[in-house]
Amino acid sequence: MTTTRLQRRACAAIGALALCGLAADHLAPGHAAGAAAQRGVDQYERDQLRKRERDRIFRALSDGVIRMRKASYASIADGLDIPVYIFEPLELRGARGHPALVWIHGGVHGDLDPLYFPFIKEALDRGYVVLAPEYRGSTGYGRAHQEAIDYGGYEVEDCLTAVSYMAGQMPYVDPERLGVIGWSHGGFIAMHAVFRDQAAFKAAAAMVPVTNLIFRLSFKGPRYAERFVQQKRIGGQVHERRRLYVERSPLYQIDRLRTPLLVHVADNDRDVDFEEAQQLIHALEYKKPHLAETRIYANPPVDQFGDGHMFNRRVDRARGYVRADSRAQRDSWNRIWTFLEWHLEPYRVSSHGAAPQAPGHPAPACPGRAVRGLNLVQVWEKSLGPRAVARRRCWRSTSRSCSPTRCSNRCCA
Repeated sequence: MTTTRLQRRACAAIGALALCGLAADHLAPGHAAGAAAQRGVDQYERDQLRKRERDRIFRALSDGVIRMRKASYASIADGLDIPVYIFEPLELRGARGHPALVWIHGGVHGDLDPLYFPFIKEALDRGYVVLAPEYRGSTGYGRAHQEAIDYGGYEVEDCLTAVSYMAGQMPYVDPERLGVIGWSHGGFIAMHAVFRDQAAFKAAAAMVPVTNLIFRLSFKGPRYAERFVQQKRIGGQVHERRRLYVERSPLYQIDRLRTPLLVHVADNDRDVDFEEAQQLIHALEYKKPHLAETRIYANPPVDQFGDGHMFNRRVDRARGYVRADSRAQRDSWNRIWTFLEWHLEPYRVSSHGAAPQAPGHPAPACPGRAVRGLNLVQVWEKSLGPRAVARRRCWRSTSRSCSPTRCSNRCCA
């Protein structure tokens, strides 16, 4: 069965074409609640049907290209069973041969959509293994799992459990080369993950992340706020539980950052409002300039909602889930891959091994630093410019200013 037919079946089964084409984290305030009321009491059954169809699409896209399977683990928070997607290259290296990415989907209530597939495949082509947890609150696993949502709370531990799962079940993953990446609500979780476990990850990337719950609830309106009040471990409005909302807002936890962090936002984002995102950018540039790399994209192409929230997740579903690149999306992903490759070295056999030459790439100037035929120095100079490179601080040693050509820990010719 072709991918196109699978897509049509998925949409027909759900009974609403829009639900197949839209990411859950992109529903306007109040829209999700209204849609739930219209769907009626069988909402959870329909979500489960949609999840099964999406899994079939994933399997069809993966067949003969990558390995895709689903497993589950018990959350370190309270033992809740957390489903997880596992994506692996067809040919695995030996022990500790692969770095891994914990890949976190958006929400508030959402699930891993096949729109992520082309980017996941690129990660595998570069040597990564990808784990994508369906943390509590994710749709498609029944009412109990969805209503267990704990925004900024246990959902973070659900994703951190992936680290111990890999250590125990995946010997080909190098525990010294783990990264975490997420979008929107997933970016929110990714930041909390590196705040709470400062040793688990060598790099983190938060794309269009939710950052300040107090500010966010002030402009999202009462229907959006109801989602928080109804959660068992929140149970109150901002004015009633202000300390809790502060603790669960990444903006107020920046002092805990010890992990290199990449943040990309769009100034025409109407989901995570730019005024909210800008607070995080300014705080990181002021407090953590040696750890944070940030970029604001000016007026990237908009989606059917008329905003840029999905600016680096543009995918053509009708053509088989291929990238629908814009200049902003290409630039963002080039920076993401460069950042991750600098920290996680996916072309290296293991944390104790030598660096093989990446297939199809010339030998890089530094071990494990090949990026589409350019070494890391060339990529930085093209994307940031010589002046920006000169101002960067060394990722490996923050004691002195340097560029990739003068790294105190690595000889980069």
